Amino acid sequence: MKIQGVKNIKFFAKGKRAHIYTGTYKNQKVAIKTKNPKSLAKNRIQNEIKFLKTLNKHKIGPKLIKHNKNYFIYKFIEGKQYIENKNNKKVIKNILKQCRTLDKLKINKLEFTRPIKHIFVKNNKATLIDFERCYKTDNPKNVTQFCQFLISNKLMKKDLKTIKTYKEKQTDKNFKEILKLVS
Repeated sequence: MKIQGVKNIKFFAKGKRAHIYTGTYKNQKVAIKTKNPKSLAKNRIQNEIKFLKTLNKHKIGPKLIKHNKNYFIYKFIEGKQYIENKNNKKVIKNILKQCRTLDKLKINKLEFTRPIKHIFVKNNKATLIDFERCYKTDNPKNVTQFCQFLISNKLMKKDLKTIKTYKEKQTDKNFKEILKLVS
């Protein structure tokens, strides 16, 4: 693989819909995401580019650097997978706030019921990755899905009434009540 301006390109990881490479672009470590040639999914790279452009304005996701129809380059995410920080209340609240922003933007991410591979943490700051399956909806479920994950892992008090209230009416007031549930 050759991309103008990117040096030291190396294979990094393979997923269902994409391959990830690392390299150096303008003296910074970057990741390059390309379509997995075996994937039947259509337009996932373009979809992720579209959502990253929006989400980067809200400081969500890896910083998009460069793209075309076949790949995109973003700042490499340093840190550990979320599972290693799962008991950290500050990290949990940071993730919930990003979920709330996604809900306000009417964007559903689809990865929060099992978020372990899609969140990296460094210095108590979480970075969400993998937005290829995102879509716009009037009824996003990011906060409620992440709450279900937290409850199933006993990281949040089980208060389904509070979560249901948020689900029915996604207000800042109802979201603040969810933040109080973090154990």
